Amino acid sequence: MHTSNYWIGHFKINASIKRVNWNLRPVITPEEVKVILPSLQAWQLGETSDGKNLIAASTEYADKMDAPDYVEAVKLFIKEEQKHGNNLGMYLDAIGQPRIKKDWGDSLFRKVRYLNTSMEIWTLAVIVVESTAQIFYQSLKDATNCGLLKEICTDILIDEAYHITFQTERLAMIYERKNSFSQSWRKQVYRYFFYATSTLVWLAHKQIFKAGGNTYESYKRKMEYKYIKTIKMITNTQEIQWDY
Repeated sequence: MHTSNYWIGHFKINASIKRVNWNLRPVITPEEVKVILPSLQAWQLGETSDGKNLIAASTEYADKMDAPDYVEAVKLFIKEEQKHGNNLGMYLDAIGQPRIKKDWGDSLFRKVRYLNTSMEIWTLAVIVVESTAQIFYQSLKDATNCGLLKEICTDILIDEAYHITFQTERLAMIYERKNSFSQSWRKQVYRYFFYATSTLVWLAHKQIFKAGGNTYESYKRKMEYKYIKTIKMITNTQEIQWDY
């Protein structure tokens, strides 16, 4: 497990690494654009959140836990997500397609975030969304032969792997502080949340998931694996000496 200072260092170093060659010209067919465009626009919008509600929740949590460095780590995490949105936006610009300002999935998620002040729910939600994002961006990468888009997706996929670890470590810390009864029912709640959220994401973006070679059954298996991996990391925390 890593400290908040470790994650601050990681995000700062990662911000200096440039994995996308913007000198590449986007090469994509009209048919490929038709398949990927609605989802590409929706995820670009979702990645551009200012994160103010997450920052507020993390600040409240950090004050209770006397862990001020955690807020800085969260801010750098949000900045990295915004980089994804900026890169996707630049790609939309490059292929002559508009950036959208509203999407039903993004609007729903933003409303939930606005109402939520629990760091536990925040962290769980981010883990699930980042887990679906891994499958989404791999599908987007596989759905076309565009080299520039593939580089953008690869960059995001590298970042997302670390994001999931960052968030899962925090959820493990929150879980470890619960009593045995609270821990027992939380595992089922987490499972249902994984299932419900991932199903919504599939319904919203099944066209691109399928274009990337997924069926609903294979998508569900991948999300089940991600859930099991998350729960295993969370529940194996009892002997860990936490260092904020």
